Amino acid sequence: MLKHTLIFGHRGYPQKFPENSLAGFKYSIQHQIDGLEFDVHLTKDNIPVIMHDETIDRTTDGNGEIHSYTFSELRKFKLKNSEPIPSLAELLDIAAYQPIHLNLEFKTDKNHYAHIEEIVLNMVKKAALNFPVIFSSFNLETLKTCHRIDPNQQYCWLTEKKVPNAEKFVKETGLSGLHLPHYQQVNVPQRLWTIDDAISAQKIFETGVDGLITDDFEQMRALQNKLYSSQKVV
Repeated sequence: MLKHTLIFGHRGYPQKFPENSLAGFKYSIQHQIDGLEFDVHLTKDNIPVIMHDETIDRTTDGNGEIHSYTFSELRKFKLKNSEPIPSLAELLDIAAYQPIHLNLEFKTDKNHYAHIEEIVLNMVKKAALNFPVIFSSFNLETLKTCHRIDPNQQYCWLTEKKVPNAEKFVKETGLSGLHLPHYQQVNVPQRLWTIDDAISAQKIFETGVDGLITDDFEQMRALQNKLYSSQKVV
């Protein structure tokens, strides 16, 4: 009996749309993706925006660090599909009342934005979402700060390393789980990133981890449906 694994779009649907774009998020929601994973920074005037890198150089027609621009200045730059850089508020708006799980990554492992935890948690709290947001970060201190602000949310540590004594570690740090590039045989909720090949994905589905984060959710869903069609799933 297989446990159902939720499929999350890594930065939306980068196989078809610019990463972390509203177009990718909207398409994914319209095509019944289980969840969306995305990255959040703060502008100079403390507006949460969605982008992976600390700079806008790679994914827009501009350059420079996100925190060096106000929100209105940042919106003058465009993604490859001519959309402006999306705000967190815009994504929360399109996700409102939808059967979608959100995985919000605080991008604080290189730059720490003052008060980003409080700003983001307050914004999410006001959103009309069907499911609690899953918050993640490579920066464990960010997650600890979030836990102090609101201990009732889901906080998951992103790490490339194997976590010794994972059950004890998660419990002592107030976490809800781990986000890893590899599976650990421990009794801790896990979401694995970034899984794009069929062989790895099939093993993950058969293991029954909580979530799989992928660049191509439609391919992964087709594989999952094929696998699950012949087996009982809970």
